[in-house]
Amino acid sequence: MTQEPLLALQLGVSEWNRNMAFVSFLIPCFVMGTDIAFSCQNAADFVGASSPGDIVIGGLFAVHSEMLHTEEDPIKPVIQNCAGFEIQVFLQTLAMIHAIETINNSTLLSGITLGYEIYDTCAEVTKAMASALRFLSKFNSSEDAVEFKCNYSDYIPRIKAVIGASYSEVSMAVSRLLALQLIPQEVILTSNATTGAIVSPASSAEILSDKIRFPSFFRTIPSDFHQTRAMTHLICESGWNWIGVIATDDDNGRFALESFGVQAMANNVCIAFKEMLPAYLSDSTFHNKVDHAIEKIVKETKVNVIVVFMRQFHVLKLFKKAIERNVNKIWIASDNWSAAVKISTIPNIKQLGTIVGFGFKSGDMSSFQDFLRNLPEKPTETNKFLREYIMLLSVCAHLEYHDFQTCISNQSQDDLLEDVENKYQIWRHDFLNANIEPGFIQSTILAVYAIAHAIKGQCKTRNCKDPSAFTPWELLEELKKVIILDDDKEIKFDSNGDMSTSYDVLLWKEIDGHMEITTMAEYDAEKGDFIFEDEEKKKDFLNLKKVQSTCSQHCRPGQMKKVTESPHTCCYECVYCPENHYSNQTDMDYCYRCNNKSYWAPINSTTCYKKTVHFLAWTDWFAVFLLLLSAFGVVLVLSICVIFTKNLNTPVVKASGGLTVCYIILFSHFLIFLSTIFFIGVPTEFKCKTRQAVFGISFTLCVSCILIKSLKILLAFSFDPKLQNFLKCMYKPIPTVVTCTGIQVIICTFWLIFSTPFVSQNFSIPRAIILECNEGSIVVFGIMLGYIAALAFICFIFAFKGRKLPENYNEAKFITFGMLIYFIAWIVFIPVYATTFGKYLPAVEIIVVLISNYGILCCTFLPKCYIIIYKQETNTKSAFLKMVYTYSSKSAGSVAVSQVSLDSKSSSFRAPISDSCKTDKHSVNGNCQFQVPGQSLIKGKVLPKNAARKRVSSI
Repeated sequence: MTQEPLLALQLGVSEWNRNMAFVSFLIPCFVMGTDIAFSCQNAADFVGASSPGDIVIGGLFAVHSEMLHTEEDPIKPVIQNCAGFEIQVFLQTLAMIHAIETINNSTLLSGITLGYEIYDTCAEVTKAMASALRFLSKFNSSEDAVEFKCNYSDYIPRIKAVIGASYSEVSMAVSRLLALQLIPQEVILTSNATTGAIVSPASSAEILSDKIRFPSFFRTIPSDFHQTRAMTHLICESGWNWIGVIATDDDNGRFALESFGVQAMANNVCIAFKEMLPAYLSDSTFHNKVDHAIEKIVKETKVNVIVVFMRQFHVLKLFKKAIERNVNKIWIASDNWSAAVKISTIPNIKQLGTIVGFGFKSGDMSSFQDFLRNLPEKPTETNKFLREYIMLLSVCAHLEYHDFQTCISNQSQDDLLEDVENKYQIWRHDFLNANIEPGFIQSTILAVYAIAHAIKGQCKTRNCKDPSAFTPWELLEELKKVIILDDDKEIKFDSNGDMSTSYDVLLWKEIDGHMEITTMAEYDAEKGDFIFEDEEKKKDFLNLKKVQSTCSQHCRPGQMKKVTESPHTCCYECVYCPENHYSNQTDMDYCYRCNNKSYWAPINSTTCYKKTVHFLAWTDWFAVFLLLLSAFGVVLVLSICVIFTKNLNTPVVKASGGLTVCYIILFSHFLIFLSTIFFIGVPTEFKCKTRQAVFGISFTLCVSCILIKSLKILLAFSFDPKLQNFLKCMYKPIPTVVTCTGIQVIICTFWLIFSTPFVSQNFSIPRAIILECNEGSIVVFGIMLGYIAALAFICFIFAFKGRKLPENYNEAKFITFGMLIYFIAWIVFIPVYATTFGKYLPAVEIIVVLISNYGILCCTFLPKCYIIIYKQETNTKSAFLKMVYTYSSKSAGSVAVSQVSLDSKSSSFRAPISDSCKTDKHSVNGNCQFQVPGQSLIKGKVLPKNAARKRVSSI
């Protein structure tokens, strides 16, 4: 007995724990020979498991994780043995056998028997291609030769369809070769042109959906597009945007990484780092790359979520290193290893953190488990995989669970020995059941049934006992139309050859001290939604959000992202939204503007607030004060009306122009006071149009009447014949009042028609809207006020001329004062009005209106009321005549003195002026007044006494 196998095994077990040492004592008991157990001597030896049938289906599975490489130099083209027995993939081969046996025992294919040939790819493309060449060989050819043809339409290959392979990289290579004969291939079913369809239950690379490059490829699982989208959806739902990705450096890893990168970018998820590990464990740089990946994970402290697209044996190596470095993260598993029991049973696996992954939708496993219970009764002559598994059981039988699994994985075919006695004593049903990955088993069974249904469709009108009854490419066309019932749900291939099945979202949870792989949710690939069975599972899903994995803190509502110098959009600063902007969600790229002028927002706002509408309200204290002043003015007007009405026939009332004129003036004042109410309250179109028109016309009417009074007084007491003639021409009371007021009416009418005032919103205050009346045309508004000012100025001139009339009846002097008050008020109003804004702008105009109105009203009527009430002795006809006579005499004497002075100058005569002249109280304008008893002198002529009576009557 040679010592090489024993020495190799002893070197291997030295790396295990204490229990593994016991193996060294067991192995000699099973050593029965020195031949290499599974060396490939001929084509028949190359088959892993087979069974004859009318129609043969091929299978490609990576039952071993790596192929041994020879140390010979030079390297020869020899197919080597493999190492690293994969229990999960071995179970997939059993699932294929179980499905075929179930179909053969059913009525699905009446009278037709399915056979199979299953090959081990050892996860190597080269060995898979060798198997594919055997698939392409001509049926019933003794030499297993592949014929060269320009047209393979009538070519009958060894098999009709292929199920496999386990890895996308292998499936791509095999599919291109099988496409020569359009043998259908499925993942876990594969079919290609020559041999039929490739139907794969495990290869999920998105590129395999391309029917131009892979026309015969089908799969009973979704493509990586749906998986990467599901992963991105999970990441976004959990609030993560700063993650790391680790993938194998092969076609499957690169395509998965590319697909995930596109999905991540579309959902604002940033990849902090990408680490690629060599595809083969035999690569000399593998361990260094693993160490580098672990260092990167440890260094990136903000990255707490790692997405892993790797094969199971890669993940096993990575996790063992991560446990040594006490790495604790959230790991998102791809479908390759999300349900891998051999990884979940690693010692101290819980130290890695939380593992959540996506697995293929599983079905009822009870039938398959029954098949496994009867597995010891199955013959091993035509199933080398089963024979190897039994030998592994014998070698590792007395080890604990994890060490038992490690022992199986670490054995190579060269180390195993033949002829194990009493296999029933070493069989471990619990081990196989524990390693079932339901998603892959279900996909494999679906692949077999899909091919069976396609065969059924081809055999409806043909005798399929004859293998040449149909060709693989005909089966391929039938496969496209297949519909399978799975749990009463119809499943079929889409135009890309993919089955739109759902994903199970798997969560690794520690239960009773053991890591269990539980189903947390279901992901609907079509709708893109997570479906939860109960609240507890939904709570597990929501608990993932407790872990933060972001480059920057989330920007709260009221903030926005500000990009930093980092090339990643996920790295940013959070700044407050400026004034009149808001954000109502987290992590917003920009703030929304309060696009309506009726809204505003402070800095750091989460919403827009409606602006407060401001106007001079009735309840405003200042508005109330102004209303009281207006009301007092109305009361004053009414009081004056009563006083004048009661003293209708007194000289003071008559001297004021009579009751009619007084009523007109008082009515104008009343309207002016009344117009102030249109400046208060919510501005309306009616108020805006009415207030200025009422004020302008009323004030014009008032000033027009006062102008007539000024003309009348000046005319009554003027002694200049030229001036009297001019005043007589001007003094037309009714036409003058109508004309002056009519002009103002025309101005206001023109204003209201062509440039009417309207309600406007003033947005000059950031947080308020001021409702105000826009005057429509400032020019017309100025013309209206200017016209009133012009009339007031004329009135002022005339009143100023008559300011020295009889003292007790001198209206002109008070009219002058009233007009001065008017001018002062409105001169001050112009700059104040131009510089004031806000709701108190109407109050400014009200104040000016009240001041000017009170000024004219008080100066015009209050002195007369004072005389009527308190100076009744002067309010008589005799007193009035005496006053006028005295004033007329003084005026005549002044004129006489002026004439005498002129005569004395012409005759060079100087008459002495008496002392009494110097002290006369009645001197007017510095002139001495001489009174001649019984008469007055005007220009040297005698003025009759009844002249005074005529003046009185004119007043």
